[in-house]
Order: sequence, then C-alpha cells, then structure tokens
Amino acid sequence: MEIISSYNLIIEFSVIIILSFLFNGLSKKTNIPAVLMLIALGVILQYVLQYLTSVTIDFFPILEVLGIVGLIMIVLEAALELELKREKLVPILKSLAIALIGLGLSTWAAASILYYFIPDMSMQSAWLYATPLSILSSAIIIPSVAGLRGKKREFHIYESTFSDILGIMLFYFLTGKLNPAEDSGLVGFGGNFLLTITISLIASYAIILVFQKIKSNVKLFLMIAVLLLLYALGKKMHLSSLIIILIFGLVIANMKLFFKGRKLSRLLDYDKAHQIYHELHTITGETAFVVRTLFFVIFGLTIAITSLFNTQVALISSMLILSIYGIRIVLLLIFEGKDIIPQAFIAPRGLITVLLFYAIPEEAEVAGFEPGILLFVIIGTSLIMTFAMIYEKRRSAKAVDVANNRAVGSVKWKVPSVLENEEK
Repeated sequence: MEIISSYNLIIEFSVIIILSFLFNGLSKKTNIPAVLMLIALGVILQYVLQYLTSVTIDFFPILEVLGIVGLIMIVLEAALELELKREKLVPILKSLAIALIGLGLSTWAAASILYYFIPDMSMQSAWLYATPLSILSSAIIIPSVAGLRGKKREFHIYESTFSDILGIMLFYFLTGKLNPAEDSGLVGFGGNFLLTITISLIASYAIILVFQKIKSNVKLFLMIAVLLLLYALGKKMHLSSLIIILIFGLVIANMKLFFKGRKLSRLLDYDKAHQIYHELHTITGETAFVVRTLFFVIFGLTIAITSLFNTQVALISSMLILSIYGIRIVLLLIFEGKDIIPQAFIAPRGLITVLLFYAIPEEAEVAGFEPGILLFVIIGTSLIMTFAMIYEKRRSAKAVDVANNRAVGSVKWKVPSVLENEEK
C-alpha cells in the first residue's frame, strides 16, 4: 500500500492536526499533557506503518528540523508573554536562580547516576547525556499551566524558558570541551554570551524599526524567516542563538521600556509596532502548535517502546526521576517557602531533551546508553505533572466551595439579625 503520496500526506497531516486540537481540549479537562497523547499516537502509527509496509523511513532529519523550529517558536511565544516591570524583577530573578541552580544540581546528580550504572560511560560523556535530561520542557509546561493563578503561572513560564536557554548553553559549552581546538574556556564563553546579547539588541531594534514601515500585509512570515535566519547564522558563528529569539520577544513585548527617551520614542510608531506584536503573538502560537504536534508524533514514530520494559532502564530512569524531584523540592522550599504545590511536581522533560539527545557528538556517544531512559523520564515526569495538576485542580475547587459556603453562612447570619432589629 502506498503511504507516502501527495494526497495521502495531506490526509495524514490534516487528521494529525485535528486530533492534536482534540487532544488539547481533552488535556484541559483531564490535565493529561497533550504531548503524551501525541507520542502515543506516534507509537500507534509506528505499528500501523509496520503492518502496512516493509519500507523503513528515516524520520530523523524531519525530527531535527521540526525540533529546532519548534524550539524557536516556543521560546518566542513565551518571551512575547513576559512583561518587564519593576514589580516583576524579584519573580524573574527568583525563577532564574531556581532554573540555574536546579539545572546545575540535576545535571550533576544525573551524570553521577549514569557514570556509575552504565558501562564505558566516561564522566565527560555522562555530563553530556545528563544535560538534556535536566532541562525543563517549556513545550509541555507553558500550555499545561494556563489554568494556574497568575504568580504560579508566571513562575513556570519564566523558569521553563530560562531552563531551556541555560540548558542549551551548558550543552554546547560541554560539546566544545570535546574539541580542545574550539574550546575557548569560561572567559571565551562569557565573551560569546555578551556578544550574543549585543547582536540580539541591535537586531531587535532594527527588525522593529524596519517592519513597522512595511506596508504589505504579508510580512509576519517574513519576520519569522528573518528570526530563523538569525538563529541559524548565530549557530554557525557558535553564538547562543536562542538568546537572540528571547531578547527579540522581550523587546517587542515591552517596547515602551526599550524605546525610552526622546530620540528612540520618535523612531517608534507604537500603534503599528503594537499591531505587529499582536499579530505575531497569534501566528507564533499557531505555528508552535503545528510544529509541536508534528514533532512529538514523529518522535513517537521513531522510539522503541519495548525498551521501557528493560529492568536496567526502569532502575536508572527511576533514580533520575527521584533526583529531579528531590533537588526541586529542596530548592523550592528554600526560595518559595511551604507553598510549593503543584510547582514542585511540574518538571516534565520533552522537546529540548529529545533534540539535544540527538545532537550528542559521535565521539561522546556510549553504546551502553539505552534510549528508553529518555522515553521513561519523559513519560514519568509528564505523568507526575498530570497527577499534581489534577490534585491542584481539586484543591482549588474545594477552596472555592469552602469560601462560597462561608459567604452564604455569613449572609444567613446577617439576615436574622437585621429582622430582629426591625422587630425591636
């Protein structure tokens, strides 16, 4: 049977997008991440393909491109929602500290576990394998926390975005260590970081000022193409390209802050620029939805589900998950106090984990590492988040009921009192 034909591909793509939309609705009702449903759909399609055809398809190039574009769209989507105000400074810095310390400690713990339990695993390779497993998935977190109250939702958006960026920077810093000729050390890495920020700010101002003057209605995908180009060129120049995307999103979302002063404010046509921001926000969310859908379905198509039933995979994965939540609970108790539910259990791994895992250089690859560990951790952390969100939903509903009952009781108490006073 012919699977890959023009009309069949259109049908398959359309059905997957429709199912993903339905999964999102189901996710809001059940708190089960839509990502898990998409991976499950991919696994089912994997067995359907095996039944219908004997031809093997290499999905990796598609997966890699989708992962990169998805990552850019997700970070841009998150950045467009971040307001930089004086009252937001403390939550932002707190989220950054938790993301940074959590990433460092989780990577160290995961590297130690992998080094001890996997044969032929050097400590350098262990750190490379551990880094993707220690990064929070903004692709899963941001859509999942939409129902949380303001401060908790903002915390997760900030933290997951910072975790993505810091994790990618750590990963490529460690890969640079594999090649001494290209390794510039911490000083060079710091210089690279400052250069990236400088280029990001210049590019952000230039894009906004140029695009506000473009009269054509067809310009948003042109802007996205420019951002993709900057990201790819930044990678070629060994810059921290994701920072370019983050800073552009922050600048266009907070134009009044970045275009202060007479000279800069005169250059900005706020109404036109704000319209671009609003339209970009919409198209970024839509694009991120499509790319995220295709990425996780194709990931499901490529994974070996049988590896989940391997005893060693289950043992190592369970220890990794315990270390993730142990470190996270301690950090949140220190920074947030006692109110750490459901934050302590919202730490899923996802798109970045898969993307960086496939980016591990050949010289650092270890044959004894089972890819099932990756899948086990992704599914395990997502399920834990699901139970935490269900618990939080029930707790919030119960609190609302108690408050309503108290309000009703208060009214009932006041009414007889008023009547008694009238009788007197």
